[in-house]
Amino acid sequence: MANINSYLTFNGNCLEAMTFYKECLGGELTFQTVGELALPLNEPMPPCMENCVVHSTLIKGAMVLTASDMVPENGLIKGNSVSLLLNCNTEEEAREYYTRLSANGEATHPLEDTFWGALFGDLVDKYGNQWLINFENTY
Repeated sequence: MANINSYLTFNGNCLEAMTFYKECLGGELTFQTVGELALPLNEPMPPCMENCVVHSTLIKGAMVLTASDMVPENGLIKGNSVSLLLNCNTEEEAREYYTRLSANGEATHPLEDTFWGALFGDLVDKYGNQWLINFENTY
């Protein structure tokens, strides 16, 4: 079955951000920088990009978050059209992730019980990415 993973683009601080997400969410983080590439790129990269991340992946169970510093030609445009939905297994997990991810960011909608029976809230992390934290209490 096909699945969809979130892919974030940063402007030189991908490793910092992905390390933060690993500290918040746990899991295993792998990454490769421009300087580590074994194959030459079509166009030479400026020396200042040597430490930029070409691709990174954070995996914890079924949760996969991917990211890069490879900004498209039109630049990095942050908006509110994409959010990362984090479905949690327990209320405690939802509260812990909400607290960690909102640190130095903005807790835009605190976690609360909803009319659809979930514990739900949203936040913008310190890198400007929007997160939706959700726990469906099924019992």
